[in-house]
Amino acid sequence: MSHPVYSPLREPLVYGNKSLGQVTTDVCGVLERKPSKEWWLGFMAATSILGLGALCVAYQIGTGIGTWGLNRTVGWAFDITNFVFWIGIGHAGTLISAVLFLLRQKWRTSINRSAEAMTLFAVACAGLFPLIHMGRPWLGYWVFPYPNFRGPVWPNFRSPLLWDVFAISTYGTISAVFWYVGLIPDLATIRDRAKTTMRKAIYGFLAMGWNGSAKAWRHYEVTYLILAGLATPLVFSVHSIVSMDFATSVIPGWHTTIFPPYFVAGAIFSGFAMVLTLLLITRKVLHYEDYITVDHIDKMCKVTLVFGSLVGLAYGTEFLIAWYSGSQYEGYTFINRATGPFGWTYWVMVSCNVIAPQFFWFRKFRRHIPLIFVLSLVINVGMWFERFVIILTSLHRDYLPSSWSLYYPTLIEVLTLLGSFGLFFTLFLVFVRVLPPIAFGEVKGVMSYARSQKHSHRHEAAKHVGAGAHH
Repeated sequence: MSHPVYSPLREPLVYGNKSLGQVTTDVCGVLERKPSKEWWLGFMAATSILGLGALCVAYQIGTGIGTWGLNRTVGWAFDITNFVFWIGIGHAGTLISAVLFLLRQKWRTSINRSAEAMTLFAVACAGLFPLIHMGRPWLGYWVFPYPNFRGPVWPNFRSPLLWDVFAISTYGTISAVFWYVGLIPDLATIRDRAKTTMRKAIYGFLAMGWNGSAKAWRHYEVTYLILAGLATPLVFSVHSIVSMDFATSVIPGWHTTIFPPYFVAGAIFSGFAMVLTLLLITRKVLHYEDYITVDHIDKMCKVTLVFGSLVGLAYGTEFLIAWYSGSQYEGYTFINRATGPFGWTYWVMVSCNVIAPQFFWFRKFRRHIPLIFVLSLVINVGMWFERFVIILTSLHRDYLPSSWSLYYPTLIEVLTLLGSFGLFFTLFLVFVRVLPPIAFGEVKGVMSYARSQKHSHRHEAAKHVGAGAHH
């Protein structure tokens, strides 16, 4: 007599029927082994690009911002585009960590640690560009509101630059604390597994005396919940503030109330695309397929589709507002955006951000790893072009035709952008070597839930089998 097979309602969050000890060994083993050849190749490539970017930044600081392609009409371009792009990349980490935690989404546990780290590295990359854009970065401390004798000029709280300083510092501080608190139990496990005195001392210091007692866990969970509550508003506030750099101006195409929600949706959209890019590589190189499962990727694709659709709606709404306002300046700006000298950048943006995510409507494509990897790269390209289009097409043709001008980025600007990617990937590669990229303490909690579900299914199956035999 064949026994009936009972399957759970949802796919398991961790494959392989792992024990708790196996989870610890799988995640910590990567940190305890010597780096692989693939890691060294990636690290050397990233540091080489970082070094090239650092040389370009040093040259432009020593020479002056005349090394950029800016002119009297286009006063913002590559650097501010890069700033807004990197700030947006970090939003998915905060969303996964804080918002999904408050919504009790258990599938976040395998991906939140890497996403949180990505947030910090993206904020670090973003913070460099306003500093470079000042032209005199050695006077950067002027933007901080400390007691000084310079009168009412500095800091100027009406300056969007100062808003960005507060946004970045607040966002970076809360994200770093939230990330570090989540690491503490895992750091203590690595401390207890350490074979050398130095390794045990370093991780012991970072673990802050964690002993795993019920009291420690109670305080940890309350603290984590409070930090999640503090971090959640940042998902919506930080990029809203960044959007006001543009929305508070009188430039056609910028002074619109749609910018805050539009920028937030775009930030989460680009952030999830970058999370997909990094995690697809991480799960393959570090052999984490049992933890970062196809179901995780499927859910991330669904979130990407939702926010990609919101971004597409925002594109259409901008044209509607320009037409409905009756302003000839606003209307011309959007016609020029789609058909002017830089129209090709607009259509690259639409193709990457509106058309490409439509593949995620289909389950087959949401589980096709190579396709998802390509689409995540395409979306990131599109989101960079979105910021470039917003900034450039509103500036290069403004109210006075006599002042119209084109903009061509210089090699220094392009290499500086590449250098920021070198910094980002260098930091991420170091992270996966010295800290656990998967929050295995949280994963074990999800496995306990899974085992209880599995036990209940087995009990139900046994009841049915017993009833059949009795009959």
